[in-house]
Amino acid sequence: MAILNEKTVREAIDYRRSVRAFTDEDLDDEKVKDCIYQATLAPTSSNLQLWEFYHVTDPAVCREISIACFDQGASRSAKHLVVVVARRDLWRSRARANYHYLSQAFEKSDGFSDSRKKMALNYYRRLIPTLYSTFFGLKGWAVYFFAQVVGLFRPMYRQTRRSDLRVVAQKSAGLAAQNFMNAMASIGYDTCPMEGHDSLRVKRALDIPRKAEINMVIGCGIRDPKGVYGKRFRIPFMEVYKKV
Repeated sequence: MAILNEKTVREAIDYRRSVRAFTDEDLDDEKVKDCIYQATLAPTSSNLQLWEFYHVTDPAVCREISIACFDQGASRSAKHLVVVVARRDLWRSRARANYHYLSQAFEKSDGFSDSRKKMALNYYRRLIPTLYSTFFGLKGWAVYFFAQVVGLFRPMYRQTRRSDLRVVAQKSAGLAAQNFMNAMASIGYDTCPMEGHDSLRVKRALDIPRKAEINMVIGCGIRDPKGVYGKRFRIPFMEVYKKV
């Protein structure tokens, strides 16, 4: 399929719909891969990038995942599937990567004060391990109660429990998923994010580690007009817009 001129950000956002049925037209693997690359440019908490993206093109594996998605139309007719995975369990390696990157950047540049260098490196060497390391979840609770006490006297980060950090990883993965879907829309490709799935079966199909968590499964293809259920509905803007 010939792709027309790439859409602007506003045009892509307006074009994107959750498409429940796709045509038989094929997708270009490399273009979808590039859209996944654009997903990795999304903002992410502490730049930890606690995510992975499984680009599924094998028809047999797509079929297996579709069954795990209850065989809904968006999975059954998709030419590709992209599974967005939150990987809170990879915090150590991702923090280490940030630490090494900053260390090398500081060595190549004299534009940073010693105090700023120390603060940035200690963030990944000390603060991130304090937040993310757990001892059967007990350490997170200890840090949580400490934060609540300190918060009585000054502003304090309070989302320190393991359940809170799971949410942080899921939020970052969701931001990346939206980047991906907008990137797909910009080249005329369509998507449908699916939270309705048997996560255990999806993990088995892709051999995803036990500690990883499925954020969403995204069906990809070219929209069939029947797959767009009418005009977009949104709650009136002034009901959700609060100017302070």
